[in-house]
Amino acid sequence: MPSEKTLNAKKQAVADLAEKIKNANVGVLVEYKGINVADDTKLRKEMREAGDSYQVVKNTMLKRALEQAGIEGLDSLLEGSTALALGEDYVSAPKALKKYADTSKTFKIKGGFVDGGAVDAEGVKALADLPSKEVLVATVLGGLNAPITGFVRVLNGTIQGLAIALNAIAEKQSAQA
Repeated sequence: MPSEKTLNAKKQAVADLAEKIKNANVGVLVEYKGINVADDTKLRKEMREAGDSYQVVKNTMLKRALEQAGIEGLDSLLEGSTALALGEDYVSAPKALKKYADTSKTFKIKGGFVDGGAVDAEGVKALADLPSKEVLVATVLGGLNAPITGFVRVLNGTIQGLAIALNAIAEKQSAQA
């Protein structure tokens, strides 16, 4: 039986993890075995720079934290070596982990959650394949801008046609005079 101090420390760690999970928009569970220290350091640095967090978590603690956060459906994934990546941006953490998983034979994406709902590994990979928020916003704005640009071109063409017609009339009148 663990001491009261150890038990309280674990309860606090679970509560802190549950709070992080609640505040995250996306979470990804990975099986991290087979990753060497250099690659792990590089992956953690890349994720930190994107504003995401990545940590190895005991399955029992993660299970309790997910329960406290109200996320269900991930218990079957909590076997073996598990690491958790959390992020506010929906695509940065899945993108970084998928990129590493594609180059590794043993590092695997198990699944995750998006806005409190569980998703499988394919759902996480689909998120990773989405373009970044900036690209999506630029695409939408480009789509909204296209009709306006076309309208301006039509107006310019009409004005240009009017100017050519007026110029032709003026030349015709000056030739008759």
